Amino acid sequence: MRKLLPLLSTNPHGGGRSALTCRYRCGDACFHAVPNTSDNEYVGDVIAGALSRRSMMRAAAAVTVAATAGGAVVAQGGAQEAVAATPRTPAKSGGGARGLRFTPVAPNTDDKVTVPEGYAQSVVIRWGEPILRGAPAFDPDKQTAKAQAGQFGYNNDFLSLLPLKGERGRQVLVANHEYTDEMLMFKGYDPENPTREQAEIAWAAHGLSVVVVQEEHRSGRLTPVTRHPLNRRLTATSEFELTGPAAGSPLLRTSADPSGRTVYGTLNNCAGGTTPWGTTLHGEENFNQYFANGSSATDKRYGIGSGATERKWERFDKRFDVKQEPNESHRFGWVVELDPYDPDSTPRKRTALGRFKHEAAQPRLTADGRPVVYMGDDERFDYFYKFVSSKRMKKGGSRAAREHNLTLLDEGTLYVAKLTGDSPGQIDGTGKLPSDGEFDGSGQWIPLATGDVSHVPGMSADEVYVFTRLAADKVGATKMDRPEDVEPSPRTGRVYVALTNNKDRGAAGKAGADEANPRNNNKHGQVLELAEHWDDPASDGFAWRLFLVAGDPDDPATYFAGYPKEKVSPISCPDNVAFDPYGNLWISTDGNQLGSHDGLFGVATHGERRGELKQFLTVPAGAETCGPIIQERRVLVAVQHPGEVDGASVEKPASSWPDGPGKIVRPSVVAVYRKDGRDIGV
Repeated sequence: MRKLLPLLSTNPHGGGRSALTCRYRCGDACFHAVPNTSDNEYVGDVIAGALSRRSMMRAAAAVTVAATAGGAVVAQGGAQEAVAATPRTPAKSGGGARGLRFTPVAPNTDDKVTVPEGYAQSVVIRWGEPILRGAPAFDPDKQTAKAQAGQFGYNNDFLSLLPLKGERGRQVLVANHEYTDEMLMFKGYDPENPTREQAEIAWAAHGLSVVVVQEEHRSGRLTPVTRHPLNRRLTATSEFELTGPAAGSPLLRTSADPSGRTVYGTLNNCAGGTTPWGTTLHGEENFNQYFANGSSATDKRYGIGSGATERKWERFDKRFDVKQEPNESHRFGWVVELDPYDPDSTPRKRTALGRFKHEAAQPRLTADGRPVVYMGDDERFDYFYKFVSSKRMKKGGSRAAREHNLTLLDEGTLYVAKLTGDSPGQIDGTGKLPSDGEFDGSGQWIPLATGDVSHVPGMSADEVYVFTRLAADKVGATKMDRPEDVEPSPRTGRVYVALTNNKDRGAAGKAGADEANPRNNNKHGQVLELAEHWDDPASDGFAWRLFLVAGDPDDPATYFAGYPKEKVSPISCPDNVAFDPYGNLWISTDGNQLGSHDGLFGVATHGERRGELKQFLTVPAGAETCGPIIQERRVLVAVQHPGEVDGASVEKPASSWPDGPGKIVRPSVVAVYRKDGRDIGV
């Protein structure tokens, strides 16, 4: 039996997170009542009226599955066949699937970034490093809001690297800054009596950063190019534009913005996406925690508290007080689109993609060039969605093409997912596999709104976009175990959904286990694999199965796509997902329940090693692994909230990363590369 590390915390909030993280990151979301109290069906309820996977296969007139190096592609027949199990032959020797040929890192609780043997690492950029002209060097004892607005923000999460033509060896790094932890930022911080200066510094530490980085050719190391013309900071006070069908709605108007089209700030940007037309998408997640004095009349199922907020920003700006500005909170919870190549552009909040706790938004294209964006709503018992644009992307770098492409996410149809299992009566909440050997089934995309037309009875289109959770409740979407990052494979088109955990699954009065969420008191989470009908992202149906059921491999309630469990690394609480150049899925974790620090894992998605999962790195004490980017020569991760351990403060740090004892703990971006300069994992 594998020996598990001792649990790090007795946090009553559950998971491996500290209570400090729960306070500042999501406003104790998991400690509060579940916002979704709807009685809509879940997977187990709808099975009786649905065709099983086998009956659908028998009904298909013609099925041809073409196997390619990148995986299966559907040519005829339904998507059920696209995710059907394939015969497995014993894995050959050779150290792993291509891209995953490294010695796995063992679970540990070391206060450092631990990488495989033969690999090196370096910090790319830290919180507070100046990136704009005129910004001072970081000094935590003399920090000001003006200084922070020109420096790299706090708690980096999503990362994107884009090419920079005409500047050899340079790329554009875009980063989200999800939230601030004032206890770890300010000496002598009094959470009951923050100062205006501290609040304004925190406003400036939120948001987004754009910074050009220079590659060191021989190693893979990246360094920031300070004061580059493309470098940019967007904060909680920067100007953003509301666009799309709900822009200008009375539900989005405030005393400061009677037009309902201009918002100041972006908050709690978690994961995101990179578009084929060269922009980045940023999901506003736990925005509810920033707004005080909510009520049942103003909250509309988003978890806005009835009293003061943790940070007390409402003392310094009335827009954070729902009593005074009841619509201000409606202007957050969107997907933001940023053009990193135009430092003078105004980022846009895309209302057509709906308002909820967006973990991420990642597009792919239909055969005729229309973007389809997949999105998760990170809350217990909430849903996952997709948006299908009605416009086609224009290729080329002309100004006209770029201007057209910047309108692609304003027109189309918003859908929510409903899943059906194919093993009725066999899901008992323990994680035991049904008789067919897989958790799998079919699904339907239910339309919510198209432009100014609502598909939800009793709700206007504006109401659907602004109160998307309520709309999804009404149409009976499937309650999931915290859908977080959603990523389509660039090789196969299959979509992978990280479902992090749900301690309330099966609790009294809550939805019980079903085939897509097969464990009650789900501490470890799972990864769902989805294939659209006819391999068409715009289709209204799909097939699904669980690719991974996370946890310790010695636990019978775990599953690794059928791969031998004695040959995989233990994993808990999948959060962000990304693909490498070989089609392997990489998974970062948040809140590891197995006693180890969080980490980054790679897993093969196709071939004889499908399901082979290996841990690539771990992060320091109190930290979470975010924003993975896997290139041929390097891996980038955002090390978020290092040292965020219960009882920690600036005066009593729980970590000495990244700069050693006596230095303030700083969230940072890290690059990992091979010492011999060769490609990752080959």
